[in-house]
Amino acid sequence: MAPSISETPIAEIVIPVQKNHDDLETKPKVRRVLEEEGGKTTATYPEYLPTWDHSEKYSALLPFTHVDHGKDADRSFKDLLPEGTTIQKLTPTIGSEVTGIQLSKLDSAGKDQLALLVAQRKVVAFRDQDLADLPIQEALNFGGYFGRHHIHPTSGSPEGYPEIHLVHRNNNAWEFDQYLAEKNSSVSWHSDVTYEQQPPGTTILYLLDGPDVGGDTVFVDQVEAYKRLSPAIKERLHGLRAVHSGVEQAENSQKRGGVVRREPVTNEHPLVRTHPVTGEKALFVNAGFTRSIVGLKKEESDALLGFLLAHVSRGIDYQARIRWAPKTVVIWDNRVTAHSAIIDWTTGERRHLARITPQAERPYETPYVPEDDKQ
Repeated sequence: MAPSISETPIAEIVIPVQKNHDDLETKPKVRRVLEEEGGKTTATYPEYLPTWDHSEKYSALLPFTHVDHGKDADRSFKDLLPEGTTIQKLTPTIGSEVTGIQLSKLDSAGKDQLALLVAQRKVVAFRDQDLADLPIQEALNFGGYFGRHHIHPTSGSPEGYPEIHLVHRNNNAWEFDQYLAEKNSSVSWHSDVTYEQQPPGTTILYLLDGPDVGGDTVFVDQVEAYKRLSPAIKERLHGLRAVHSGVEQAENSQKRGGVVRREPVTNEHPLVRTHPVTGEKALFVNAGFTRSIVGLKKEESDALLGFLLAHVSRGIDYQARIRWAPKTVVIWDNRVTAHSAIIDWTTGERRHLARITPQAERPYETPYVPEDDKQ
């Protein structure tokens, strides 16, 4: 894939380790869902079925300069939302649904406006899209416009395309019972891979297979969550940093016999980050990867972090639920949202999605200004 002129090519950042092909007995195992399903899968897109190659190893990610294309976008959205397009808000602050355009046909101006719209609305669902029907490399070319591709350290990917992160579940009843054996709910709020030094921004997820009913994804607006806090709490949060860790994810993968393609990392990020396009401030904490607040004692850190995570999770008035349907593409801004899949169907239907995960800038904050609370 030809990289954007504003991005560092991934080949310069992620270097595969030489695979062992000399001895079949010592060759690392490659797990393929297609083989496990006997080669006669019911998957609509078998080329997207997950593989896990234990011989894939990548070096640490290095910093790169990210340019957000939403900064210079035409705010009339004339190239993204021409006459005949429909756009419907799902809630006042977060979520929109668009019909009447084809994302894969957008030119650069349209994609710039797409980045801006997603930054403003936080998550946008596009119906009747052809992204899943394109060759995988063409889908990656589309996603690569928005940033350097992230290769997930533990997830399954289509064979030969490690830049694609796959969500895949054949949800038989026993799997559902097993998943909820120690949980009362499947809700698991997270923002994707925030343990990276430069976490993702404009993120793309498209449906391959899904149940007729169920398997929705819910998103929360972390900008609105920040706005709801009192001025005193806002002021206290500014300047604080939190530890985001990928260590536990890697350990869990190893315990299950899964892959770990890259050594796990931890990074510190501000509790409140500023969006480079909208200038909005957002809480930047999530239950999936935020572990502690730097400089606070454990009891203090646990209490403050617990409050913030509860504040995010119970904010039904700043959350949007996306219902999946065939040919749906959902694009969200990972910098200012958290999300959770909803595992609520027991009919045995496959839930299979592909994610393209462009990285963005390193999180930063701008100073707290009391006047902001008066607006």
